[in-house]
Amino acid sequence: MCDKTPTDDLSQILRLRREKLEKLAALGVNTYPYRFEKDTRIPDLLADFDSKLENEEHAGPEFSIAGRIQTVRVMGKAAFCHVRDEFGQMQVYVQRDRVGDESYALFKLLDIGDIIGVSGTAFRTKTGEATLRARQFALLAKSLHPLPVVKEREGQVFDAFTDKEARYRQRYLDLAVNPEVRDVFRVRARVISAMREFLDGRGYLEVETPALQPLYGGALARPFTTYYNTLDRNFFLRIADELYLKRLIVGGFEKVYEISKDFRNEGMDKFHNPEFTMLEFYEAYSDYRDLMNLAEELFRHVARTALGKTEVTYQGVTVDFGQPFRRARFFDLLKEATGHDLLGMEVRELGEIAKSHCVEVTKEMGEGKLLDEMMKTLVRPKLIEPTFVYDYPLSLSPLAKKHREDARLVERFQPFALGFELGNAFSELNDPLDQRARFEAQKRLKEAGDEETQPLDEDFLNALEIGMPPTAGMGIGVDRLVMLMTDQASIREVILFPQLRS
Repeated sequence: MCDKTPTDDLSQILRLRREKLEKLAALGVNTYPYRFEKDTRIPDLLADFDSKLENEEHAGPEFSIAGRIQTVRVMGKAAFCHVRDEFGQMQVYVQRDRVGDESYALFKLLDIGDIIGVSGTAFRTKTGEATLRARQFALLAKSLHPLPVVKEREGQVFDAFTDKEARYRQRYLDLAVNPEVRDVFRVRARVISAMREFLDGRGYLEVETPALQPLYGGALARPFTTYYNTLDRNFFLRIADELYLKRLIVGGFEKVYEISKDFRNEGMDKFHNPEFTMLEFYEAYSDYRDLMNLAEELFRHVARTALGKTEVTYQGVTVDFGQPFRRARFFDLLKEATGHDLLGMEVRELGEIAKSHCVEVTKEMGEGKLLDEMMKTLVRPKLIEPTFVYDYPLSLSPLAKKHREDARLVERFQPFALGFELGNAFSELNDPLDQRARFEAQKRLKEAGDEETQPLDEDFLNALEIGMPPTAGMGIGVDRLVMLMTDQASIREVILFPQLRS
């Protein structure tokens, strides 16, 4: 005789569930009804539970809950089950004498994973567990496929659908059996709400700009390309909102922001996903130092609103966003890491220093890429406390305004914490002649083989020629900030439906 396989067991379970569905239908049960009138969430019912208890005659205030069955235990004329809604779980007691023979027979056809609604009174079992004594119940959706097995030891879940690949591919199952995953996305929602609240409260206007663009720009990245049939030409999924938001500043809006999906056709790792969420905001008549102060307030507000505190713990390390942020110059940090003053150094010598510190170097790298790789490898992992790194090299920042004191630099800063790069900010370049020269320099880099360059955008240059006031702008990576706020080691843990290789 051949041994049974897990596939055989699953097929048997699926067959039995289908048979139960057919039995329920034959008994006249609507297995997928239209609605159920629930009047409380489970945590609200459990709160101050003893004030809601039934009396000795099983009479008292009645409550209605709904959720997914997590456990079932049938004992002759009575049964227990646990029901979980979005916010919590509680025990339900079903007695044949109370719900009736017909309803009790129906209850015995239910399975773990079925969604039910229950109305009844509150009591405590002999062991003291808060329980709802069912007066009536309704099947709201029959589950034809079993949930992943959830194992518990002493009340603690230790194995609930832990295969990461499967969790990402079937996020609905992940959310159904791992309540803590739902908590991650509640924090994500609070982070985004807090950003809106902060900027709205300071007079910013939320806007929407095109996701499909005739020319990509605003960052150094490869785009996704698509074909626009009606217009008979290639379009690009945006890699940033920047150039459109600056057009709005030219048009007369003084404070604008957008929270949007951006797309960059690049690799995936624990910090990068080709589709990601970005906050970008721009303020006329301000510079990068103004935005440093504003950003510090913004991060503090987001932490306090999303977490209820300013301390953030990531992978066992705690930092406090309530403390003043450290501020350090780009080249000062590189000098600490390499022992060399790299400002103004020739490309060949930069490459040699990079190699001597085990930084990967390719022949296509210019000054900007070499400096950026050294920063990523030698400096960024050590930036644990919230830090603003500022005054970047001109070669690395084609859209930033030249530094008012040193034309080799630009007025740019980036916030870091716990090794994370959290954003990017500039005193924005508003000189159209300078901008054109930098676009042309980017074009030459592309011709030399660099695929991550900023294309020359004539319409944007035309906008600058009309006149853009002094402006400061910033982008913040929402996904990475949520990773930090929820202590998640991979960006896929904070994206509901990440794309995966087939």
